[in-house]
Amino acid sequence: MAELVQSGIAAIEVRGLAKSYGGVHAVRGIDLTVERGQIFALLGPNGAGKTTTVEILEGYRSHDGGTARVLGYDPARQRQQLNRQIGIVLQSSGMDRYLTVSETVAMYAGFYPRPRPVDEVIELVGLEAKRDARVLKLSGGQQRRLDFAIALAGNPDLLFLDEPTTGFDPSARHEAWEVIKNLAALGKTVLLTTHYMDEAQYLADQVAVISSGLIMAEGPPATIGNRELARARIHYRLAGGVTPPADLTAPAGPDGLIELAPDDLTTTLHRLTGWALEQDVELTGLEVIRPSLEDVYLELTGGPAGHVGQASAGTTIAQPASIQPAGRKGRRRA
Repeated sequence: MAELVQSGIAAIEVRGLAKSYGGVHAVRGIDLTVERGQIFALLGPNGAGKTTTVEILEGYRSHDGGTARVLGYDPARQRQQLNRQIGIVLQSSGMDRYLTVSETVAMYAGFYPRPRPVDEVIELVGLEAKRDARVLKLSGGQQRRLDFAIALAGNPDLLFLDEPTTGFDPSARHEAWEVIKNLAALGKTVLLTTHYMDEAQYLADQVAVISSGLIMAEGPPATIGNRELARARIHYRLAGGVTPPADLTAPAGPDGLIELAPDDLTTTLHRLTGWALEQDVELTGLEVIRPSLEDVYLELTGGPAGHVGQASAGTTIAQPASIQPAGRKGRRRA
């Protein structure tokens, strides 16, 4: 069992965190709270301040202002104590290619005072059949599972996952997602960074979008940026020569789809389908679409400067900063 920390506190508590590189403000006074047992996704374009924030929380980078507490510790001053209780999965690792899976996990487990049993870790990440296989014989997806096993070897309370499925094919990505879900089921707290909106949607209990060193929005994936209240769109396609009532149509796009964005979704959809039934017309490709997490992300990170969204309960939205963030992507080893 990992070293006990103060109970009743959040896994990560950040207040007014700031970091500058010369005259460029990479992180501009952000607040974040990650509760224990959560999967928390930090989203943002390259240079947004995402990597700097995570490296501060891991204890690999100092901060200029504000406070950060991770599992009750100050990562800048209590890094040794913190390292015993966190696991880190980087975008790439430096594993010995000629060690076996079990030898690799056992080696990393030996760095911790109270590691998880090697066989148990291997089972958790689904590598039982490859226990005695050498690293160089593993597929890309299997090597990523081994990365998770290394991070779990010390039985950490908190895991940092840095873009854990970058470069994966769809099958390998979904396998990795299930491993991450299993970690949360064990009561682990997970902070992940990702560029994949579907990944954040599937995995995260809470999402924060960072841009230009500021948290632009924070909340559950389904409600972030008022997503659940945003106007839905109706898509449909008609056979040639048929014309619906003027208020139920619009110029078709290149793919032939007509898009409506009604104020009253229920009434408009009822009238459209009622008209189609009366006229014996087939509405092909009929669907109702609400803005996706990707739509919200693009609006928050790439919308016009000065736009301020109206936050719903449990969701915060900040005004974009005009200054450009630092483009540093310094990597670190666990």
